[in-house]
Amino acid sequence: MVNPEILSEHPVTMVEVKEEIEKIKQRDKELNFRVGKTEEYLNHFKTLCKKEEEELIKKTEKLDIPRLKDIHIKKIADLMPRNVDDLKIILQGYTLTISNENIKKIVDIVNEFTEKNK
Repeated sequence: MVNPEILSEHPVTMVEVKEEIEKIKQRDKELNFRVGKTEEYLNHFKTLCKKEEEELIKKTEKLDIPRLKDIHIKKIADLMPRNVDDLKIILQGYTLTISNENIKKIVDIVNEFTEKNK
């Protein structure tokens, strides 16, 4: 039996997963069950375009919020919390403490992008 070895791990956003699914569609004639279900799941979410998502991630990284890592930033870019309570709910799944002032800054940045896409 084959024992796969994990060489590295890095978080990806839903937009990046959608791009990979498109590559798989071009390569294969038929999607397997898991890829089909993943695509169906991703289509339930409204996501930004790749350029806007990269810009949102860069702006959030520039805030230099202590202990906020890449995985947290990409989760924020995926779910686009529109208010402080939504962001707190997203981040409560992690062992992470962020000040209310920094949470407000993140929400303000996210709201810039949600207003552009109305």
